[in-house]
Amino acid sequence: MSTYQRIVLASRPAGAVVPDNFRLETVPVPELSEGQVLIQNHFLSLDPYMRGRMSDAKSYAAPQPLNETMIGGTAGVVVASRNPKFAVGDGVAGMGGWAEMMVSDGALLRKVGGSKVPLSAYLGVLGMPGMTAWYGFNQIMKAKAGETIVVSAASGAVGSVVGQLAKLKGCRAVGIAGGKDKCDYVVDELGFDACIDYKAGNLEADLAAATPNGVDAIFENVGGAVFDAALGRTNAFARVALCGMIAGYNGEDVPIKNARMLLTNRVHLEGFIVTEHMELWPQGLSELATLLAGGKLKFRESVAQGLAAAPEAFIGLLAGKNFGKQVVKLIK
Repeated sequence: MSTYQRIVLASRPAGAVVPDNFRLETVPVPELSEGQVLIQNHFLSLDPYMRGRMSDAKSYAAPQPLNETMIGGTAGVVVASRNPKFAVGDGVAGMGGWAEMMVSDGALLRKVGGSKVPLSAYLGVLGMPGMTAWYGFNQIMKAKAGETIVVSAASGAVGSVVGQLAKLKGCRAVGIAGGKDKCDYVVDELGFDACIDYKAGNLEADLAAATPNGVDAIFENVGGAVFDAALGRTNAFARVALCGMIAGYNGEDVPIKNARMLLTNRVHLEGFIVTEHMELWPQGLSELATLLAGGKLKFRESVAQGLAAAPEAFIGLLAGKNFGKQVVKLIK
């Protein structure tokens, strides 16, 4: 193979992301230098944080440059190596971006696979989303047995893991998701105690009914009205792990009516970026792998076929159309 395909950011979104913000290109496979490896990416991870990177507004990370490969996590197989730490055939996960192939010096690669776990799982439950759930739950929410936790986007790659960790800890886990199918999955398959369908139009009343003893900890992925409703149910000294604010990713102003609860209930709210805590990744991923191997963690994926399908799959992700972890399968 002398060429491969990639998708670059062609323009910055003005509001909602549209397909024309991306461009599919065919580029030559580069020659390897000493210490480098060539990887054929089998799966691409699509995640909400990418929407923030598409903007050039000041944020926690540099914006995605125009006309360069879109950022993204990948899992694949080494097909050529000039690095003694990696052999042809090794399964690896890294940040290969929206591309069929990648060249790496090995610095940010981790070897994966060698078990019954599918390669794509290293982009979800055993990757950044799983680690995000593990960190927020253990380091910020610090929920104890008997406490009530609320998780927004509960059927997604991150929220689904948070709720399962909470149940393993002996907590009451209440999810919030969009649509009956997602809520049924969250309760029947993942084992949450309840799940509120925010699309049903009774968010605050339904959440109050599901949290009769109030809320001790929140894992927030959405923001907006969903976060507002959960804040309104907080008990004194509640903890909030603020992971995402997807409701405002297109630039909308999303006011929080119940902000006074932060003071009234002496709420500990902490926003976090999981890649700033790499020292805990070995521990977290090891614990998650043990739970998965023991049948104590379940996960679900939405799989788009082929790199060209990535823009529409990403736009669907931002609109909540995915069910579980959204990945793109890059090989036939």
